[in-house]
Amino acid sequence: MTEQKMNVESFNLDHTKVKAPYVRLADIKEGQNGDRIHKYDLRICQPNQAHMEMPALHSLEHLMAELSRNHTDKVVDISPMGCQTGFYIAMINHDDYDDVLSIIERTLKDVLEATEVPACNEMQCGWAASHSLKGAQALASDLLEKRNEWTQVFA
Repeated sequence: MTEQKMNVESFNLDHTKVKAPYVRLADIKEGQNGDRIHKYDLRICQPNQAHMEMPALHSLEHLMAELSRNHTDKVVDISPMGCQTGFYIAMINHDDYDDVLSIIERTLKDVLEATEVPACNEMQCGWAASHSLKGAQALASDLLEKRNEWTQVFA
């Protein structure tokens, strides 16, 4: 039986075949004026076996969103996956996969050096009580330890 292709790219990905951590190009969208958005799947936890706890995920999101922009002006957005296993990173007009890996690596190293979570207050964050700098740094450290695995998507 052939399953119908779904509109959402990740819904067509067999999550039982991937091996986290990895970074894969998930989609490319082209705008009316030729701009191209490259969406990367940064998978941190093995789907259906592990997930990030919300305070750590939330803090890692804040840290990566802020710190990645110190390395490039091509980041459009860094968004957590609802399944809590990774993030989507959207880049504009930037299709150099190796450079994307380098940007992620440098950003995660910055996370390890951080002394606070940016915008971790009620004025700048919708759930400021749900943060963990230590949790975010543990995630970043684990991901960096497996840097040589990032290009291998499937087991």
